[in-house]
Amino acid sequence: MRTIDHHIAGAAASAGGGGAAREGGRGGDVYDPNTGQVQARVTLGTAADLDRAVAAAQAAQPGWAATNPQRRARVMFRFKELVEREMEALARLLSSEHGKVIADSRGDIQRGLEVIEFACGIPHLLKGEYTQGAGPGIDVFSMRQPLGIGAGITPFNFPAMIPMWMFGVAIACGNAFLLKPSERDPSVPVRLAELMLEAGAPEGILQVVHGDKEMVDAILDHPAIAAVSFVGSSDIAHYVYRRGVDAGKRVQAMGGAKNHGIVMPDADLDQVVADLAGAAFGSAGERCMALPVVVPVGEQTAERLRDKLIPAIRSLRVGVSADAEAHYGPVVNAAHKKRVEEWIGTAVEEGAELVVDGRGFTLQGHEKGFFVGPTLLDRVTPQMRSYQEEIFGPVLQIVRAPDFDSALRLPSAHQYGNGVAIFTRNGHAAREFAARVNVGMVGINVPIPVPIAYHSFGGWKRSAFGDVNQHGTEGVRFWTKVKTVTQRWPDGSALPSGSEDGGPSRVQDAFVIPTMG
Repeated sequence: MRTIDHHIAGAAASAGGGGAAREGGRGGDVYDPNTGQVQARVTLGTAADLDRAVAAAQAAQPGWAATNPQRRARVMFRFKELVEREMEALARLLSSEHGKVIADSRGDIQRGLEVIEFACGIPHLLKGEYTQGAGPGIDVFSMRQPLGIGAGITPFNFPAMIPMWMFGVAIACGNAFLLKPSERDPSVPVRLAELMLEAGAPEGILQVVHGDKEMVDAILDHPAIAAVSFVGSSDIAHYVYRRGVDAGKRVQAMGGAKNHGIVMPDADLDQVVADLAGAAFGSAGERCMALPVVVPVGEQTAERLRDKLIPAIRSLRVGVSADAEAHYGPVVNAAHKKRVEEWIGTAVEEGAELVVDGRGFTLQGHEKGFFVGPTLLDRVTPQMRSYQEEIFGPVLQIVRAPDFDSALRLPSAHQYGNGVAIFTRNGHAAREFAARVNVGMVGINVPIPVPIAYHSFGGWKRSAFGDVNQHGTEGVRFWTKVKTVTQRWPDGSALPSGSEDGGPSRVQDAFVIPTMG
């Protein structure tokens, strides 16, 4: 059985290694969700492992920060090329540990690469501001400088995209980066670190450490780590934010979600149903930007939508990750399968109508796989716990609203505020909704409103803790600090006339342009 160890500068760790776990060390099982079988063991690290990684980062980061932005951008370009070269192998590896179908794994990687593409523009993004003549003979200018060492703590559901969202911008800005991925599917993050090294980044600039709460706490407490980015559940996000800030760090911590899709009476219901099939059930619903709640406005809209949803949901194909015809694959592990099915039972106990039941789903030949069938619940109310909490599985809930204002209040009042969508042909309704809804990311006839890489990603309320969003120019701000210089050169300073031997003057020397790149 292969062992997945840390990727630390100077260590012989590798995702593909066949060696045994370090004697006496702790480890965790990595499953193949399609079969339910353990396929690897991941080393769970300690504070001592983190110290080794930090020491390597401290040795590498000053030189990397002093490397001009063009050269750092070239490393990012090369990294992008290498990931694209390895796309199919990475997608298969990702699917084998996560369970999402190959097409979704490719999308996971591609959305991460879009942020890498954005980071390739770092020479422009790091330019500061300049004011000439701010006062008599006084000029003021600013520069953005790296923080030093940053860290990312990432979830299982996007083991390629979310790490690249974090380390792409952080490294391009001149920081070293320590990545602690989910121990459930850690192989792709390690492979990305290997490719970054192959792309030309110095050893120590991108390292991967594995672990559980012990490693997370070590990251949050380490005095040399200046900033932490986190994505996960809201309770843990809040914990990470508080502990990291108390330790003097800059922290962005993205939490859970319960995204709503408001369906107005004038919406194209055939298009809505097609959108919901992907947004609610794609990747087995294991996405923080999934759309697990649909809110039809008016009883007629609700009945028409339900009639169209039932056959569409029943026609969804659940299959193994390698099945090119499957709409989605298994959930990540047995514990998560059990949790999703328990939430379905809770909803029924609370009074929801179970229209399509996905519990007990098995796939012939893969009876031990972690599969959950698509589930539809109707007449869900805001008082139900199954509505208030994140299920994170292939479950769609219908919450009926009598009018536009009632529908608007549902996502606005919910504890989570990650994403929301409205489906309508009415421009005024869409404009009002976008302006008034109390949610961070809004889609208008777009079911999963994840912003493109040069905008920023971030929710509101318990979906995000911290003041700065991920990627885009917000990401550049998060991973840098601003230094502002006010300068004055007094009048009457004598300019040097030249050297005694008739060689170039010091002024001329000062204006010799060094070779760039």
